[in-house]
Amino acid sequence: MGSPGLGNRNNGQRLGITEPISLGGPTDYDVIKTRELEKYLQNVGLYESQEEAVGREEVLGRLDQTVKNWVKAISRAKGLNEQLVQEANAKIFTFGSYRLGVHGPGADIDTLCVGPRHATREEDFFGELYKMLSEMPEVSELHPVPDAHVPVMKFKFKGVSIDLLYAKLSLWVIPEDLDISQDSILQNTDEQTVRSLNGCRVTDQILRLVPNIQNFRTTLRCMRFWAKRRGVYSNVAGFLGGINWALLVARICQLYPNALPNMLVSRFFRVYTQWRWPNPVMLCAIEEGSLGLQVWDPRKNPKDRYHLMPIITPAYPCMNSSYNVSSSTLRIMTDEFQRGSEICEAMEANKADWDILFESYAFFEAYKNYLQIDISAENADDLRKWKGWVESRLRQLTLKIERHTYNMLQCHPHPGDFQDKSRPFHGSYFMGLQRKQGVPVNEGEQFDIRLTVEEFKHSVNMYTLWKPGMEIRVTHVKRRNIPSFVFPGGVRPSRPSKVTWDSMRVSDAKVSGHAGPDKSGEVKGVADGQDDGKKRKRVDDNGDAQLRSSKYITAVPSSSLEGRVGSPVSTVSSCSTKGDYSDATGLIETTREKAESNMTNGLINSRSLEELSSHNGEVDGSVGCNPPIKVSADASSCTEAENLAIEKIMSGPYGAHQAFPQELEELEDDLEFRNQVRSVENTKSGPVESSMSDLAGAAPVTSSNGAGPSTSLHASGGIEELEPAELTAMISNRIPSAPVAQRKPLIRLNFTSLGKASEKSG
Repeated sequence: MGSPGLGNRNNGQRLGITEPISLGGPTDYDVIKTRELEKYLQNVGLYESQEEAVGREEVLGRLDQTVKNWVKAISRAKGLNEQLVQEANAKIFTFGSYRLGVHGPGADIDTLCVGPRHATREEDFFGELYKMLSEMPEVSELHPVPDAHVPVMKFKFKGVSIDLLYAKLSLWVIPEDLDISQDSILQNTDEQTVRSLNGCRVTDQILRLVPNIQNFRTTLRCMRFWAKRRGVYSNVAGFLGGINWALLVARICQLYPNALPNMLVSRFFRVYTQWRWPNPVMLCAIEEGSLGLQVWDPRKNPKDRYHLMPIITPAYPCMNSSYNVSSSTLRIMTDEFQRGSEICEAMEANKADWDILFESYAFFEAYKNYLQIDISAENADDLRKWKGWVESRLRQLTLKIERHTYNMLQCHPHPGDFQDKSRPFHGSYFMGLQRKQGVPVNEGEQFDIRLTVEEFKHSVNMYTLWKPGMEIRVTHVKRRNIPSFVFPGGVRPSRPSKVTWDSMRVSDAKVSGHAGPDKSGEVKGVADGQDDGKKRKRVDDNGDAQLRSSKYITAVPSSSLEGRVGSPVSTVSSCSTKGDYSDATGLIETTREKAESNMTNGLINSRSLEELSSHNGEVDGSVGCNPPIKVSADASSCTEAENLAIEKIMSGPYGAHQAFPQELEELEDDLEFRNQVRSVENTKSGPVESSMSDLAGAAPVTSSNGAGPSTSLHASGGIEELEPAELTAMISNRIPSAPVAQRKPLIRLNFTSLGKASEKSG
């Protein structure tokens, strides 16, 4: 753990592509809150025991000796002379959370085996080394994945989970003191080796680019734990993974080099709440390099312009590590950053604590409508392969739904899967569905995503390693019919009476007249949804009396800017943040925050945009203290200076070259899908089947509003599979050779509209 402030390697040297926002050191309050945070992280079990740490070191030592024996064995088998055999060497490197020093108990270890030029990946690594490992009694659950984007061998060594990559260098002999951070190490290597080396090179570079490693580690542990609790930790689901969070935290450490983790956490939320994506987050300047490898640059690479949340790796070749982020997941993360910022401000005013920040996100209470994706296979090995493939494609379902409903239907993917213990070799994924917030509901409007779902299922079933028994089923399920196996202990909880921060935000918004986001807002056109709100009282509407008596009550956000005192200063490198201040009324909502909130909710009104423009993009984040004291002109000037510095950071050379936030990968995936469908058309039998019998009893809930393709989410009960009941003429343009029988489009009538028409005619 160490004492706060130890391990500072800054020594006055600037780290990062800009000047720091503040060089202010910690206050007594920061020291106390940092110790509280460290104790909290220990109590929730984020640190491994000394015994487990020693066990990991022993496993890595055994693995290193194993690959050394392996490379000598294959060198002798290839006919090399005895001297070369004795000099032959391979070396194990670590990366990821273990190398960063933020791993927890039971976490796997990301490892890289670096071998000489004569040790091939296909025959020697996945052949001979695999054979050696399979014969070792300490090794279990050995699973090679040679066809992955980054080929990997997964196994357990004395119970410790290992992910082992391989990099074949152009060297005949691998020196024991090899430095893989040098760009020359990439010369004459294949793409798989470049990608395999990238993890180690990026991890080591991050550690070089942060001013204080201990403070970085504590802050990163905190943010990783927070992201998992709030459901935004998953690269494959379109959120952020371990390396993404590490890069975001490292940038905050650069901007506040003398801050302790308490302040770094607070500034993390402040900075990224105000960040104007797709401005990239970078720890260092992007270098072209001399090897001709492509680096991230939207000015030169059109595909890079479609990235919504660029977080750039610091090692050559610099790449965007967060290309999976979609508009929906970016919106969700932005909301979470805003929530975190508000809670940190409340903590500084003694109105919240760490428990509030780390509250779990109540995913199955947040929406009224969900998609349930069930997968199954005939055995555990098939399920593992099938699961990995389906998980890699789930992001495409989110993108397709958003695009095909013109972003009117928003998706929130749950980052994990759930197991029904009563069904072997089965798994379930869930996505929350809601209408875009702030958009007026057109009478009779409905969402028909059956064709979209069918496209997704077709693309998934084109899995090259598909086997009989690998099945996928997509159903619509209402909140009240969520299966019980998703809840802890398999028991559905009663409606919560606990006042949460999220429910307080909604209640405060209602009291102050602000229309806050209502994630339980219903997607019209889903059966039984119209009276769901009447039958069940939402947790967000729990009595205001509870709020008044809660120790976590927060002040109603003020829409005025009267709390902004003083004029901006030109520089902030000497602006100390040793003093923590809070507005007497509590949390301050600024003009930009209001405008961003409106944009998030779909309400882009001219007044908000004018206010935003008139303030030249300045963002104010109020800072609190313990205990709260009156705002001074110096404090406001310092805060204003911080926000001006944040604005300056985002005025780099890349922002002007961003394209509209479209999804290029999705378009490419559609083209890939069309080609796959054509290949299926020429196949008499295969894994793709189109069943329409399940929808015989399904009926449209309401009619289309006539503004575009029919959009209705059908339901014949609480839960049913979404299949195409009919395909309109538009299918000829989207899937020219789809092997599904076409029917004449139905003319759907809205009986409510008919009633009104009859009254008028009468």
